[in-house]
Amino acid sequence: MSTTRPAAPAADASPEAPSSPGAVGPDPADGPRRPLSADLGALRRRLSRQATRTRRLAQQQAARAAAAWRSSLQVRIGTITMLVAGTVVVIVSLVLFSQIKDQLLSVKEQAAIDQVQTGVVYAQNEVAGIAAGDAASVRATLDRTVKQLKERGSPAGDFEVVMVYRTGDSERAPAVSQRGIYPAIPPELRADVASGGQYAQYAMVPDGSGQARPTYLVGAPVPTGASSAERIELYYAFPLDQEAESLSLFRSTVVISGIALTLFVVGIALLVTRLVVDPVRRAAGIAQRLAEGQLEERMVVRGEDDLARLATSFNAMADSLQRQITQLESLSQLQQRFTSDVSHELRTPLTTVQMAADVLYESRADFPPHVARSAELMHTELDRFEALLTDLLEISRYDAGAAVLDWEPTDLGALVRRVAAGMSALAERHGCELTVSGPAQDVIAEVDARRVERILRNLVGNAIEHGTGKPVEITWAANRTAAAVTVRDHGVGLSAAEAQHVFDRFWRADPARVRTVGGSGLGLSISLEDARLHRGWLQVWGQPGAGAQFRLTLPLAAGTDLTSSPLPLRPAVLRRPGGAR
Repeated sequence: MSTTRPAAPAADASPEAPSSPGAVGPDPADGPRRPLSADLGALRRRLSRQATRTRRLAQQQAARAAAAWRSSLQVRIGTITMLVAGTVVVIVSLVLFSQIKDQLLSVKEQAAIDQVQTGVVYAQNEVAGIAAGDAASVRATLDRTVKQLKERGSPAGDFEVVMVYRTGDSERAPAVSQRGIYPAIPPELRADVASGGQYAQYAMVPDGSGQARPTYLVGAPVPTGASSAERIELYYAFPLDQEAESLSLFRSTVVISGIALTLFVVGIALLVTRLVVDPVRRAAGIAQRLAEGQLEERMVVRGEDDLARLATSFNAMADSLQRQITQLESLSQLQQRFTSDVSHELRTPLTTVQMAADVLYESRADFPPHVARSAELMHTELDRFEALLTDLLEISRYDAGAAVLDWEPTDLGALVRRVAAGMSALAERHGCELTVSGPAQDVIAEVDARRVERILRNLVGNAIEHGTGKPVEITWAANRTAAAVTVRDHGVGLSAAEAQHVFDRFWRADPARVRTVGGSGLGLSISLEDARLHRGWLQVWGQPGAGAQFRLTLPLAAGTDLTSSPLPLRPAVLRRPGGAR
């Protein structure tokens, strides 16, 4: 059969030459064809996108697996149990498989050797006195002997027989019970048998259909009593199909049994873990509901084991917490009611006393100096007392849930400048420079201007008081949804522990220091409540020796929630002590 190659084009053929009639080529009507590089580029991009999607999917699966590993005790115990049980099963299976394989092959080898030894004795009797010079007689004797050896059978199972007659360095056509066996006998086995001993070897030998299969080969010389130049070799080929089938069946059984055993152990581990984890999960759920205020939640106690004792202890703890929380709520309500009642009851006598004090204060020029000084002190302290009483009344309104906002569009920039102007006199008394910075355009927000102004006055007053004469910076800015005002001082600063309590009622960072602004310890608490009433944020950053910064963030539209602030809470540049940057 010949093949024909296509003829090559002539060397002088021109690309522009017109094609002959009937030739196949591009049709101009088909339009311009895309270059191959463009197709490769598109294919490369598709493969890149596919690889990216596959990588993202793998990352998502890995993230889910990691989350399940971290959050579920059952997953961790099940995975660890499966790995340990699987490792043990694999090791035991390998050991058992190796031992059974060795045992099967050992039995096979011993039966094969016995069969070969019997066959050698039988063949020796058959070939005794063989006529070496008569090739036909030798061939007939070998064929007959091979046929008789094949018919004798063997406890080692099926086998094939090969007999080879050698004279010197040459050999005659071997007698075989099956074609194709003799060429598959390894040369090293032939050489060993030719040296005069009995040898065995494993090899792949083709069967009747030509398919190679594992075979145990045993060869031995057959004594003939003739000259040393004449010798006969006998080879047995024992196929290992039965042993391979037995090992395959055993392997399948071991694999199936190992998987079933591993799953059974993992199932037991998960069941036991669930018996332990479920009460813990129920306890965690009940603890969560207790934290949400459902103080009547309790665990169900079953039995008298460790889990039952855990449930009993948990219920006892919950009872104790409920009693203490109820008691604290009662005390808090009593305190709030007392504060509210006292504040309202003091309002009337305070008004009367203040009217009398105003009369004395306006007439102090007619009094002796010591009486005039007493009138001034009484007027000042009554003003402080009125401020404290106002704060207490405001706190009582927040506690009662009676505080409401008077929404109106307000220019925050004008409000900030008005607060700075009002606090300028206090800043001058403390030798403090007050600076204001913000955008040139107006920022209109729907807020309660009175409450926002109170927040800013508290923040600026505290900054001046704690700024130790260093500059106080007021900055305001806005984005599409929110506006923010920061008040930065460079005074003593706040530690992390102090920053956690700065908005607590009646808390003071330095109680021994003389205060000139407020003095009730309620200013920042009221400011925080005012900010929350606007759905805003009031936050603080502080560092000892580097000052502090308060940030007020408010939504531009009333009733909307905040997602970010236009100003950072931590200052970008910190001033060193003394004002140096």
